[in-house]
Amino acid sequence: MTGEATVIKNAGSGYLLTVLPGWNPFPAVLRGRIRLKGSGITNPVAVGDRVCYSLDGEATAENPATITSVLPRKNYVIRRSTNLSRQAHVIAANVDMAFVVVSLYFPQIKLPFLDRILVTCGVYGIPATIILSKTDLYRDEAKDEIAWFRDVYGTGAGYRIIEASVVDGTGIGELGELASRGVNLFSGESGCGKSSLIKALDPSLDPKVGEISEVHLQGKHTTSLYEMYRLSGGGYVVDSPGLRGFGLVDLEKEEIGKYFPEMLAVADRCRFVPCTHTHEPGCAVKAAVEEGIISPERYNSYLGMLEDDRKFR
Repeated sequence: MTGEATVIKNAGSGYLLTVLPGWNPFPAVLRGRIRLKGSGITNPVAVGDRVCYSLDGEATAENPATITSVLPRKNYVIRRSTNLSRQAHVIAANVDMAFVVVSLYFPQIKLPFLDRILVTCGVYGIPATIILSKTDLYRDEAKDEIAWFRDVYGTGAGYRIIEASVVDGTGIGELGELASRGVNLFSGESGCGKSSLIKALDPSLDPKVGEISEVHLQGKHTTSLYEMYRLSGGGYVVDSPGLRGFGLVDLEKEEIGKYFPEMLAVADRCRFVPCTHTHEPGCAVKAAVEEGIISPERYNSYLGMLEDDRKFR
């Protein structure tokens, strides 16, 4: 028997498949020749991939289906491994929405990390929504910081921002309504609250929830597998491991600025085209930074991506 299905779990040596929109998971393994095709990619098959499979009899742990090929992807989210490795890892494929989960505190947000994810989503045409999580812990004491964040990433860069708390329920309804529309990736740093938000969307689910290191206020890795869940209210979510690094892939340095919406909005006024927005005279982007139209934090993230690109080259 042969068929097509969607990968809903990647356990390293094995997979779970189902035929969406149904939900009848069955085990599968990967045919060896597909592994060879993923040169430079640590996982040639990712959660969200639509695959062809073959099966002799009923699928069981002892008799899994065999993934024979991967169908073309409409998009995917990919990151380069850290430590200057040339290998890359596909986080999820065929995604309708990326929810980038951050917390201003507990753990403290790293803006360059957030910006790298947002740029990657832009490159592959995936709409991104920023979830500002754990707001019950700091919203009263950090009103100015929240207002600044909304001004920079909402008003300035144009991203939708949802303030959320699993403790008092803030934002959970809005998040659930958005998530019901398709396949959604939840991504972010370790400890930012991704798994807790997924459980708040559907209490019947049991994604792993991590603790925060009191010494460094950095999340500990808890989700070691990539897995898709079906929400009782509709839609699907992919829970990804907490990330500590996010290197860009498949992006020339001349293109990076195109994925900063606030930079793109003024770049056509630069004196020189192309313009790297670093040293050229008459650069409209640098002028906008000096005038406070573009935040220096976002601009510094851009410069950091240029530097990363040079390192990898």
